[in-house]
Amino acid sequence: MAKALMVQGTSSHAGKSIIVAALCRIFSNKGVRVAPFKAQNMSLNSFVTVSGEEVARSQAFQSFAARVPLTSNMNPILLKPKGDMTSQIVFHGKPFRDISAKDYWRDFASTIGFEGVKDSFQKLSREYDIVVIEGAGSPAEVNLYDFDIANMKIAELADAPVLLVSDIDRGGAFASIIGTMNLLKPEHRVKVRGFILNKFRGDVKLLEPGLETVKNMTGTPVIGVLPYIHGLSLPDEDSVSLEDAKAETTRPIKIAVIRFPRISNFTDFESLQTHPMVNLVFVASKDDLLNADMVILPGTKNTIKDLEWLRNLGMSSVIQDLASNGIPIVGICGGYQMLGKTILDEKGIESGSTKTVNGLRLLDIHTSFETYDKVTELVSARILGSGPFVEKSQNQELSGYEIHMGKTVLGPNARPLLRVFRGQESTISFFDGAIDEKGLIFGSYLHGIFDKPPLRESVIAYLAARKGITARPRTTLVEEEWESSLERIVESVERSLDMTLIFDLVGMKIRQ
Repeated sequence: MAKALMVQGTSSHAGKSIIVAALCRIFSNKGVRVAPFKAQNMSLNSFVTVSGEEVARSQAFQSFAARVPLTSNMNPILLKPKGDMTSQIVFHGKPFRDISAKDYWRDFASTIGFEGVKDSFQKLSREYDIVVIEGAGSPAEVNLYDFDIANMKIAELADAPVLLVSDIDRGGAFASIIGTMNLLKPEHRVKVRGFILNKFRGDVKLLEPGLETVKNMTGTPVIGVLPYIHGLSLPDEDSVSLEDAKAETTRPIKIAVIRFPRISNFTDFESLQTHPMVNLVFVASKDDLLNADMVILPGTKNTIKDLEWLRNLGMSSVIQDLASNGIPIVGICGGYQMLGKTILDEKGIESGSTKTVNGLRLLDIHTSFETYDKVTELVSARILGSGPFVEKSQNQELSGYEIHMGKTVLGPNARPLLRVFRGQESTISFFDGAIDEKGLIFGSYLHGIFDKPPLRESVIAYLAARKGITARPRTTLVEEEWESSLERIVESVERSLDMTLIFDLVGMKIRQ
């Protein structure tokens, strides 16, 4: 059975995911077969395995760091919030049911959920030498302590020593560490073998009195202080990260992404956000749409309710006005569905109530929700649509993944955007997406559509030409940006943390 090491945090967004990824890469560099594991993740940013299982995007990045194939065993429970205190459970990579927070802990987490978690961990433990486990939120939430299946219960299951991470950039790190330790049960407190302070800006020597106090009060040392690293290009786990997103106002092309309350898979736009010509902004008011060169409606966990939100804020009419003035409008997944004429949910499958609503009527398409099942698949595609937006990328190949409910059919005034190829041998093909007659409005179910250069660079070249400037082509792939950022993190971790202690915790007799 594999050795296990667990990384927990004093809060969400403390840096657990990235540290797990760095440790996976470090162990992999030592020639060890290592896998990431997170029992329960709540995230609307997800990814698809080769076998068509849906997991959190952060575990996809961690498996990339570990250089191993992604499977749903690495994230057996994915919770996707839908609003109104309800989430969809994705269990072992497949939609299971919608459930309220109260019923989740009572009827699922402590029964079938935890049994599934144990099964997944045991499978990984038989296949790998080391499993690096990520906790969720904080292990010391007193209202949920006895129900929590993502933190100390997993540490017990895996017999894993725990490293506790705290985000010092947000303040209160020492209090968070000491408070967390005081709230843990004695049998769980002894599992914590070291603390990590993350995202520090300044001279580490200034922290030394605090580090000593933490050790004296808890009996456990701080094993390292990680610096704040600027300019990383990595997938974000949840919308908390959008609070930190900063506009790049000196870049000439403004692309506005609607920040729906239930926004999902906003990682689709990371390659645009890091593009040297693009000022990508996430917007939640109609005033923020002013002067946009393009508007994107992203994915959402509840298309109808977020469309209602868009209308209530007056943003839908502004988007329609922009479209009539020749501003390109793009929709991905749920955003694609919104661009159509009608959305039918007569069984309440997606919205929770029976509804038929009008879309923005910018594309001649109609969407209906008929089954709880999802399409989840990795696919390749070839660009079919014509028009100024995509003329430079016609017939070029893309790749991405589908994660959606609902079926969309095209009317006579819409043309398919893509020919998509399914199956490991790409023997099955069908049409996806739609583009209008002028070629300035399009939508697709394909996530990751901008990750590869063809469509991304064609779109940016067109937007630049409209402003009288020449686009500078950028051929970098998202995976190359991940690799570059990961190398920087690994270097920082190896330099800043007590790696001898970490290697000892997993039984590796390696000295630096």
